[in-house]
Amino acid sequence: MYFKGFEESFKGLEMTIQTYDEDSQVIDQITGRSVMIERDATFDSDAESKDSSVIKISVGSNEIHHVGSSMIIAESQLENVFEEYAKTVEAESTQRGIPVINSMVNDFRQSFDGKEKVILIRSQNGTPLATYAGNNVSLYKTDVPKSTGLLIDGQYLFIYRCDYTIYDVALVD
Repeated sequence: MYFKGFEESFKGLEMTIQTYDEDSQVIDQITGRSVMIERDATFDSDAESKDSSVIKISVGSNEIHHVGSSMIIAESQLENVFEEYAKTVEAESTQRGIPVINSMVNDFRQSFDGKEKVILIRSQNGTPLATYAGNNVSLYKTDVPKSTGLLIDGQYLFIYRCDYTIYDVALVD
């Protein structure tokens, strides 16, 4: 499904932009209002291809150009449960027989109570980097290659160059 104007819908909203390295460590974080995300057509191989992976992000009257690393742009009211979870768990202590999402749901049950879906986002090498939950989750095609737009309980989430899985909460209880 393509939601025309998905990127334009961020005008006036406060959003946080985070980029991550391959180990899911935050490289940088910027918070601002009126965020606009678009493919930088300057880098398309030709006028018809629309294949540029370079994205241009406007934050108010300022710009960011980005390519390569994983990036998440989330409306400020969305809670990334994984940030708190990562502070309390050492990666070496996770058991192979128990998926990390099950451990997270069990440890942070109150964050998932009453939610229908859990979104686990991973870096390009598969390292978990963010987790969100919501009752109403919709996916949207964007004009930016290697990206997905999500609407989680009316809050916007933009995922660029990340792996992700959306689970029914009942599957991870």
